[in-house]
Amino acid sequence: MTHGPGNSQPPLEGGTLLEVIAARRDQMRPSDAKVADVVLAGPLAVMDLNLAGLAAAAGVSEPTVIRFCGAIGFDGYRAFKLALAGAVALGLPAENASIRRADTVPELVDKVFRRTISSLDRARRGVDLVAVEAGIGLILQASDLLFLGLGASGIVAQDAAQKFPLFGLPCQAPSDAHQQYMAASLATPGTVVVAISETAATAEVVRAAQAARAAGGHVIALTGNDGPLGQVAEVEIRCATFEDTDLFTPTVSRLAALVVIDVLASGVAVRRPPAAMERVGAMRERLSQIRAGRPKGGPAGPPATATDSTNHPASTKETTP
Repeated sequence: MTHGPGNSQPPLEGGTLLEVIAARRDQMRPSDAKVADVVLAGPLAVMDLNLAGLAAAAGVSEPTVIRFCGAIGFDGYRAFKLALAGAVALGLPAENASIRRADTVPELVDKVFRRTISSLDRARRGVDLVAVEAGIGLILQASDLLFLGLGASGIVAQDAAQKFPLFGLPCQAPSDAHQQYMAASLATPGTVVVAISETAATAEVVRAAQAARAAGGHVIALTGNDGPLGQVAEVEIRCATFEDTDLFTPTVSRLAALVVIDVLASGVAVRRPPAAMERVGAMRERLSQIRAGRPKGGPAGPPATATDSTNHPASTKETTP
């Protein structure tokens, strides 16, 4: 399917124009890839180039530029330029140059950071603010929280459960799929389940979410794609990130999901009565004192032994609660 001047949006496969160019770059002919590299390296500069100018910048012929446009879904240079203008207008350009075996450490640092920042910005622009507000509202009415997730999403669930001081509720995040199902089956009308799945199709998570709904609980789905989990949930917060299957490409979906959890926790915390946040502040102060080995209002730590002072002078191992 190609697009003429009247339609400046190609089939973007879930990504912006620049993201699609980056994803398709390694499958292009070498000469077409040269054009892709110029566009990805400086989309703003390309906006000022005509067909001949882009061909010269890439060191290729004008027909090659036209062929490049066709490779990403356009039937001409003008249609491509219109779409590029729209992509740049969205905000931060997506820096998605592919990682290659020959990359130096500075190149790897630059590519990975730029890709992550770009993808998080895309997720921020695409998040449904109404859904986020609805999710915060459900949590504010909850008696307890249950976080579900497996694999990388399970790591997000574990992190979310550690934010129980901000949520102000008992939180649990069982790591075993059977335990997740058991906990979901015991949900009450006051239970809010936050089911996390990038694909929205992890069978164990979907079954647990269905069990929670059947038991009378509420379900918030944190997803990255269309899938059955979104159909089970009362509220679906979609956090789409651009990822491909390149072996060397680091995942960013987990980072985006963690940020959404932070948004939910912060949204709940600021809507709690001031006294609730004062208690959280007092807890953090006491925790800081414990970490520093100077607890107030409680028993002092055990005295150092001769072995401690000899073999481990002035050493305090920090732990994470």
